Amino acid sequence: MSIYPNNMFSTKQTCWFIRKVICWRAVASIAWAVLLLPPITAVFVILSRFNLLHPIHTITECFSLLTSASAIFSFILLGGVILMVGFLNLEYYTVIPAIACSKIALLGQLLHPRQFVNSLVHCIMGLIVAWCCAVFIGGSYETLSYPCMQSDGSSQMCLNEYHLVLMLAGAFVGFSHSLLGVIHNMNYVSFHTVQQYKYLRFKGSLPLVVKCSATQALYSIRNFIALYFFLGYIPRAWICKTLNLHLNSSIHTLDSIAGLLDLSLLYQLWMSATFLLFTWYITLLLFRIFVTEVCSFPVQSSFNEDVHQCLPKVLTGKQPMILKFLALQDLALLSQRSPSRRCEVFSLSQPGGHPHNWNAISRECLSLLADLTQRLVAYHDTVATNGRAKSLSTGSERKTSSETSVISGTEDMMSPRPTMLMKTPASVFSRSIIGGAQSPLTVPFTPDLDSPFASPALRRLTAPAEQCSPWYGTVQSPHIMRRAPKLWSTSTDSQANSSLPPSPASVPSPKQEASKPSLLAQFLQNRKEQLPEASSQALFADSQAHIWALEGLSYLVQASFSEDQFGVVQTTLPSILSCMLVLQEAVDRHFKLPHASSKPVRSTSSMGDSTYKTLRFALRATLKTAIYRITTTFGDHLNAVQMSAEHRKRLQQFLEYKE
Repeated sequence: MSIYPNNMFSTKQTCWFIRKVICWRAVASIAWAVLLLPPITAVFVILSRFNLLHPIHTITECFSLLTSASAIFSFILLGGVILMVGFLNLEYYTVIPAIACSKIALLGQLLHPRQFVNSLVHCIMGLIVAWCCAVFIGGSYETLSYPCMQSDGSSQMCLNEYHLVLMLAGAFVGFSHSLLGVIHNMNYVSFHTVQQYKYLRFKGSLPLVVKCSATQALYSIRNFIALYFFLGYIPRAWICKTLNLHLNSSIHTLDSIAGLLDLSLLYQLWMSATFLLFTWYITLLLFRIFVTEVCSFPVQSSFNEDVHQCLPKVLTGKQPMILKFLALQDLALLSQRSPSRRCEVFSLSQPGGHPHNWNAISRECLSLLADLTQRLVAYHDTVATNGRAKSLSTGSERKTSSETSVISGTEDMMSPRPTMLMKTPASVFSRSIIGGAQSPLTVPFTPDLDSPFASPALRRLTAPAEQCSPWYGTVQSPHIMRRAPKLWSTSTDSQANSSLPPSPASVPSPKQEASKPSLLAQFLQNRKEQLPEASSQALFADSQAHIWALEGLSYLVQASFSEDQFGVVQTTLPSILSCMLVLQEAVDRHFKLPHASSKPVRSTSSMGDSTYKTLRFALRATLKTAIYRITTTFGDHLNAVQMSAEHRKRLQQFLEYKE
């Protein structure tokens, strides 16, 4: 699970969304998880106590056990654990994954104090579930102590190490689960492209839950056994001293090879860990299904008190990300399937005759697309100059003509408003006011010195230049022997770089050769080595919102050809086309990078949703489809739309189906 809670539900305007939507969906998912607990527990009891020689007797004994007082008390404890797991899901879920762009960033997430508390809670819950499993298994696992005979014939209380191992295994599995939640982004909630009923989604995902639970339980128990083999004497001695228990010298201790080769013990540990993970994963799966269910927002309302619940207000207001995503999803769906709601989008206000609905929706969509374009341009400038940081004001002076035209064309569509731009997690690029001096590199981008993602500040720390050197105070590292060629370039980039003097670093000075970073600096730098694939994933981490914005805009523009009676869409058609064309140019530039064009392999051995790894490919396909959707609808009528010569040339490629 992520270490950063979802605490954006504080504003008064969004209380209706918490009370009427999210909370009820979370409660419904937890209720279903609790209702599924008895049959899941019954299957676990049968599998853990099954006897091939007496199958009927085993089943009868299992059902009598499930109706006993100890089993009912265990059900109550397990229900409390499910409630806690559901609460943690609600508290830590996110629709934008927090992607660590370096090893040290991932280590920082794992060592965060909030994550420590999260791991402690999971350890306690693992202990509770393990105790309940011990009650259900019975036999030698049920109690922590038992009476045993001494050598002189007297009776004493001895430690039941089987029970202790089962309890420690539950705590270890809970701790491992909390760490894997951070590594695999298990708190990430994605939206399915194909809409399905909740039952069908649950039924289709159930085999994956079983597989992931059994596989992760197997690896966790393997790691626990190795840990207990070396350190098992510590908790055993502490428990014996605290509770005044003795060790039975007639049996082997379980931290030995003979003790750990007990197949019955290994089987019970694996079954208990699988049961623990399965119940937690079922709760997580139900939460994902209920939270991502489609939510329909009214386009307009006749009552003033319900205006804040309408789609234009939800899109343009300062809202929680889950609400923003659900609104964009609803926009994409209504633009495709609901002619009556599309008419409300194209309608004019009375009195006044202003297209407020269309203006608000198109302004928000264009703002999202322009925000992604700015991030891609900043990322391109950083990588194309071999990792040298430039201020945004300098980069803005060297914008291409297409970039200048789209910004000027959408300036009126992006007027100041109380909306909150969706940024990539961990701030892939730090942005403040447009045009302000800032560096496109931030904390997640901490690369190796010879990497094209190298940090200029880190270069200056590890290799300081002389004050009399012409390179003093600049971003070029004196340790770089030669400039690597750019991955791509534009005419403006070539002109800007043509004025740079040749690098004098081909013959380093003796003083520069003598200055070497310390061992600690080298170790930290190796841990901070940039992961290019992760940086590209982080750049497009929130691209599901942009995909829905592209679909909503393109389908509405397509429908306006025959449904827009007042021509409200045609007034903003130049801005829409320019924004899409500039974004496509930026996306094409990004995919010229080797790490961006390689499609990652999705992992099927974890419950972590890995769909964010391929969002950039989905965005590229959606963007090209959206432009084609507009060009095939309007055809040669687009020649009358005012746009720059470069945009018209690029649009002609779509009209001729050459893209």
